[in-house]
Amino acid sequence: MMMMERVTTSHTQRNALIYIRQSTANQLRFHQESTERQYKFHERALQLGWSTDKIEILDKDLGISGKEMTNRPDFRKLVADVSMGKVGAVFALEASRLSRSCADWHRLLELCALTASLIVDEDGVYDPSNFNDQLLLGLKGTISQAELHSMRARLWGGKLNKAKKGELRFPLPVGLT
Repeated sequence: MMMMERVTTSHTQRNALIYIRQSTANQLRFHQESTERQYKFHERALQLGWSTDKIEILDKDLGISGKEMTNRPDFRKLVADVSMGKVGAVFALEASRLSRSCADWHRLLELCALTASLIVDEDGVYDPSNFNDQLLLGLKGTISQAELHSMRARLWGGKLNKAKKGELRFPLPVGLT
């Protein structure tokens, strides 16, 4: 099914929520390409048929990790709006921008399926009520969570290796000289 065929007037009459997140303040400062790409979803929503007044950008979670929902006010708003049937589509660069927690991700997918809300990422438009789309989105979420585990393990392994060689350096706590 083509992208435009998935998006119906039922979707475009409701809001398009564009969720924008970077995990850390350093990423915001030094890796701005991802943030720029995320903001471009506004253009994608227009191309898919949403009017400007129906497009809402959620960017209050910039610099906040996606490990859990509790510290992310815009993710909580997104989930609440989807559950109330206000959302025609959720736009995100990839599953990891929405959540690194499989529990939060699958809960969002269930809510989207129940309220006929689409998920849109760089790869396509997905209908979580469609079994094949749900399967693919579930895999994307699982891969996102596994990616976080792999990154942590790799970083921790690097620190341990430096410590074994006596080369691990880190700054002293503030006030200690």
